[in-house]
Amino acid sequence: MKTPSRSVQDPLWAQTLLIGAAVSFLGLFLLVPLASIFVEAFRKGIAVYFSALTEDNARAAIVLTLTVAAIAVPFNALFGVAASWAIAKFQFKGKSLLLALIDLPFAVSPVVSGLVYVLLFGAKGVFGPWLKAHDIHIIFAVPGMVLATIFVTFPFVARELIPLMQAQGSDEEYAALSLGASGWQTFRRVTLPNIKWALFYGIILCNARAMGEFGAVSVVSGHIRGETNTLPLHVEVLYNEYNFAAAFACASMLSLLGLLTLCLKTLIEWRAGLRRHNH
Repeated sequence: MKTPSRSVQDPLWAQTLLIGAAVSFLGLFLLVPLASIFVEAFRKGIAVYFSALTEDNARAAIVLTLTVAAIAVPFNALFGVAASWAIAKFQFKGKSLLLALIDLPFAVSPVVSGLVYVLLFGAKGVFGPWLKAHDIHIIFAVPGMVLATIFVTFPFVARELIPLMQAQGSDEEYAALSLGASGWQTFRRVTLPNIKWALFYGIILCNARAMGEFGAVSVVSGHIRGETNTLPLHVEVLYNEYNFAAAFACASMLSLLGLLTLCLKTLIEWRAGLRRHNH
């Protein structure tokens, strides 16, 4: 005789308490600060808001932020795919070390990573005299900011792809190769379609971090207005000058970029879930 199963559902009061605590926490630490940014940004009117976003230094900061992200994100996408392919599809000595190195930016403070670049490429750094002799500028210039951004963002794509590719295995690739497909054809027609949603997801997270990075970029930028200030650094400068309206206006631009990233992330998760359901 089959014993009736006991209900394991939590009581209604416990569900209500947990949901209420989660919503209250999000409201207090996420929604309220986010709303205050837009309230302060428009406090002096729309004209002041758009003026703060269109003045020369702000436009230069926006362009530089997008430029750094446009360089760092494709580089990290290529690295993430290559590293994930190597780790998931092959066995080799040093795989554990490679995994540890991929996670290194999560363990090291961004300020410390920026300082490392200064010690390497600064005027008195390891390569500083040689760079100076050849008139190559890395620290307090765009190349240093790109390098710092690449370092702090390179785990995101790889860490999205590695578990997926390990779970998928290599059977489909071996089948394609046995049927005469080249390595590039196998990647383009078999591997890439299987990882595309995870790849897009990793790229979005990487781009969000690249545009919002502050610590590492702050160390290597030199804070030169109109030249090496990204949007987060520009917000800091404006706030320290007590230009609160302009600071919150630029901060609202970063918030909008973050919300756009969240929407794209949600869309990709929905499409990926729909694809799994259909299969």
